Amino acid sequence: MVTSVTILIPRTNSNLQSPVLIKRQVLCIIMKKMMKSGVLLLFFVGLFVIPSKVIAVGPPTCPADVGSECSDSDDWEGEFFPGIPKIKYEGPSTKNHLAFKWYNANEEILGKTMKDWMRFSVAFWHTFRGTGGDPFGSATKVWPWEDGTNSISMAKRRMRANFEFLEKLGVDRWCFHDRDIAPDGKTLEESNANLDEVVALAKELQGTNIRPLWGTAQLFLHPRYMHGAATSPELGVYAYGAAQVKKAMEVTHYLGGENFVFWGGREGYQSLLNTDMEKELNHMARFFEAAVAYKKKIGFNGTLLIEPKPQEPTKHQYDWDAATSANFLRKYGLIDDFKLNIECNHATLSGHSCHHELETARINGLLGNIDANSGDPQTGWDTDQFLMDVGEATLVMLSVVRNGGLSPGGFNFDAKLRRESTDVEDLFIAHIAGMDTLARGLRNVAKIIEDGSLPDLVRKRYQSFDNEVGAQIEAGKADFEYLQRKVLEWGEPKVPSAKQELAEMIFQSAL
Repeated sequence: MVTSVTILIPRTNSNLQSPVLIKRQVLCIIMKKMMKSGVLLLFFVGLFVIPSKVIAVGPPTCPADVGSECSDSDDWEGEFFPGIPKIKYEGPSTKNHLAFKWYNANEEILGKTMKDWMRFSVAFWHTFRGTGGDPFGSATKVWPWEDGTNSISMAKRRMRANFEFLEKLGVDRWCFHDRDIAPDGKTLEESNANLDEVVALAKELQGTNIRPLWGTAQLFLHPRYMHGAATSPELGVYAYGAAQVKKAMEVTHYLGGENFVFWGGREGYQSLLNTDMEKELNHMARFFEAAVAYKKKIGFNGTLLIEPKPQEPTKHQYDWDAATSANFLRKYGLIDDFKLNIECNHATLSGHSCHHELETARINGLLGNIDANSGDPQTGWDTDQFLMDVGEATLVMLSVVRNGGLSPGGFNFDAKLRRESTDVEDLFIAHIAGMDTLARGLRNVAKIIEDGSLPDLVRKRYQSFDNEVGAQIEAGKADFEYLQRKVLEWGEPKVPSAKQELAEMIFQSAL
C-alpha cells in the first residue's frame, strides 16, 4: 500500500502542443475532480512523481483557455501567455522578435533613464477588449481566455491577463475606461458595485510596483450619451455623466492613478441648426469646474487631462485640437487646472502633425501626456495604429525632451492590433515594436543635440534679433514709430535662405 507520494508540477513556458504541458493539464483536471469528491489522491504519474515526501511547488501552469477545466476565473493562478517569456533588451543585432532592440529601460540618455523618459502604459481597452471589428466588419479575434460574456467573472479573468501582460512586457503602468474593466449594470448602483468588485482585484494584483497612468469614464458608448454628456441638452444625462465621472475618479484615486482623462467623444455637434453652441460650451465648463472641485475634495493629486479630437464620431467636437482646447481653458479660467493628452492620430485628423500638436501644447504649458499611436493617411479615419515611423518618433521625442519629460504623464499605447493580426503573441510584438520605435526616437534626439548642427541652424535663422532692436521688440518696447525710423535708417532688408533642405538632411542623418 502506498502511504506517501510527491506530485511535482513544474512551471514552464511550454506551448499548447507540449506533451509535458498536456500531461500537466490532465493531472490538473484529475486533481480538481478528485478533490471535489473528497477522494485522497494517491498515485504516480510519469515524470511528475517522486516517492517518500511532499514538495510544494506552487500553482500549476496551464493555458488560460475557457475549455481548460483546471482554470477558474476567480481564483486561478496559471499563465495567460504560456510560451511568452519576460521581454528583455538584447540590442539592435538580435533576431528575436520577442526582445527589445532599442529600448533598454535602465540605460541613461540625456540625464534620465529611458524608463523615466518614456513612462510606458498599456491601454486596457485596445489590448484586452479589442476584437478587430471595424465599421465594415465583425470581430476577427477572440482571445483564448474569453468566454463570450461580459460578466464579472470574465472581467476578473481579463484583469488577471492584464497584469501578467504588464509583468512580462516590463511595463508598470496601465490605463482604463471604467466600463471596459467592469460591465455596465442596469442601474448606476449596480454599475458602481460591479466596478468596485473588479477594482478590488486590480488593487490586489498591481501591488506596490504597478499603478494606472490614468483612468477615465466612458461617456460615449451608451445610448444615453448620443448627444454627449457634459454638453447633452438633457439634464438627466448631464447629471448621470457627472455621477459616472465621480465614481471613475474615485477608483482611479484608490488605485494610485497619476492622471485622469476627459475624452469628449460626443461633446460636439452634428448641426448648428438645432444646437446652442454657447450653452453647451458653458455647460461643459461647469462640468469641468465640478471635476476640479471633486478632485480636491477627495485629495486626488493626479493631473486632469483633456484629450483633443476634431471629429468622429461627432461632426465637430469642441476640443478640436490643442490650440482650441487651450483657448477654451483660458476663456473659462481653467488653464491652471488641466493639461492636454495629445494623441498623434487625432492630430493628423485635425490637419496637423503630431509634432505640431505637441509643440502647441508644450509652449502653452499644457503638455501632460501622449497617446502613442498613428493613423493611415490613405484611410482618413482614426485607425489607432502602433507608432512605427522612426522619423515621427524622433520629432515626438524632441518635444518631450524640450518639455523636460512628461511626468506625471507618460506614453500610453492607445493603439490596437490590425484587424488581420490574430495571434496572442501579436499583442507583445506590437508593444515591443512601439516601445523600440520611441526608444530609437530618443536615441536620435540625443545624437541631434550632441551634433548641434540642427539647433545651430535654427539659432542662426533668428540671429538678426540678437541686438538692441531685437531686445526692444521682445521686451514689448518697440512701437511702430520707432520701427519705422529703423527701416528708414537701414533701407530694404536682405532675407537669407531658410536652409530647409539642409535642415532635413541633418535630421535624416540622425535617423
